[in-house]
Amino acid sequence: MATFSTLIRPVTACVAQTQGTPPAYEYTPIATIRPKYRVVLAGKCFFHIEETTTGRVRGFRTDHNEACYLARTLEQSTSMAGAMT
Repeated sequence: MATFSTLIRPVTACVAQTQGTPPAYEYTPIATIRPKYRVVLAGKCFFHIEETTTGRVRGFRTDHNEACYLARTLEQSTSMAGAMT
């Protein structure tokens, strides 16, 4: 039977924060970014794509990956429509 040695993890953090003043621009906190569509299991191998604000079903798929792709596509199409106005 083979034995495996554990990996040695670095002591320092991978992301270093520079000291001093923060940059002039600010980012939206991730906690405030909510998806407009979510994929919900609706039965055995059946998924609904729901709008998070209203709860209305905007589409459905039998494959989870395809349902996620449709949700992303709907999300991008609504964000592009909002950017154009």
